[in-house]
Amino acid sequence: MRRLAPILLVLALAACGGTAPTTGTATLWVTRDRGRDVLLVRKVPAGLTAMQALDRMADIQTTYGGRYVQSIDGIDGSLDSQHDWFYFVNGIEADRSAAEVRLEPGDIEWWDYRSWAKRMQQPVVVGAFPEPFRHGTTVVNGSARIARRLLNLIGSSGKSPRNVIELIPGRGFHAELKSQGVSATLGLQTARRLIRDPSAVRFRYEVP
Repeated sequence: MRRLAPILLVLALAACGGTAPTTGTATLWVTRDRGRDVLLVRKVPAGLTAMQALDRMADIQTTYGGRYVQSIDGIDGSLDSQHDWFYFVNGIEADRSAAEVRLEPGDIEWWDYRSWAKRMQQPVVVGAFPEPFRHGTTVVNGSARIARRLLNLIGSSGKSPRNVIELIPGRGFHAELKSQGVSATLGLQTARRLIRDPSAVRFRYEVP
């Protein structure tokens, strides 16, 4: 990825800097077209930077002194076609080089090759559910029974900032990044599906 747009707040990147973990694993995903095509799913050692983890599992080319990803397995970013590689950690779009983000056990590093012609930024996505809601206290408003089951599934860490999921009738799952955390609307039909299968929205930016 050659250009990273700034966003208001980056969650779940406390792994940057500090002492690298020596045990455990993270997960690496590589997709294209907003998660429509899944190209790679691998476990990687925790403690690596996001760039190191990607480099271990794929053939990459970088720019700006190794700070940004230009190509993964022969798929190149292009100004002419207005496509580039963008990446998320635990469902949050990164605002810095992957060389500066260190993975913690359980993290999900997700690279997606997509067009930025109509939209450059995608600050938060739901396809890594139950991330990004595990990183920060999460409140679920709506049906008490569904809310309890979702919170049990999320296993919120209890750390700030606070995330909010509003349960609404019907289907769909959409999240936005607010100053206090992640704010999401989740249709009850989709919520029940996630309770049965937490991977039901995997690799999706959002669910209409």
